[in-house]
Amino acid sequence: MTELDEKDRLLLAALRQDSRQSLVALARHAGLSRSAAHERLRRLETRGVIAGYTIRIGIEDKAPVVRALIAVSFQPGKNCDHIVPHLAGMPPVVSCWSLAGETDLMLLIECASNGDLDTIRRQISLISGVATVQTHVALRTHFDRRD
Repeated sequence: MTELDEKDRLLLAALRQDSRQSLVALARHAGLSRSAAHERLRRLETRGVIAGYTIRIGIEDKAPVVRALIAVSFQPGKNCDHIVPHLAGMPPVVSCWSLAGETDLMLLIECASNGDLDTIRRQISLISGVATVQTHVALRTHFDRRD
């Protein structure tokens, strides 16, 4: 596991708050010089602690989005190697997590309508090796710590 000190945590917290901050602002937040902050950020990137910088598009303000979690269970003898490659080619499947327990995978789906959700759900159920598909539609996001 990667060890982070207090300065690293301060830099990461500032980036979570606003990843477009200037290096000077980030350094100030962490109590570092600009060059020390730059070096720490470079090391955090190299070690994989910072996997990238991105934006979030305000889709909720622009168009309706249906979000759902789909729980997938495999048929006996099947595993992620059989199923995940099919899911990776489906753009509405935003995230895919392996789970311990009766459910083998949990998928985060984002699509434009309930009809689109039904289509992707049917496509998933037809993948060879999928035993069950349970769909849980998200009604509202109370908070999202990824913001």
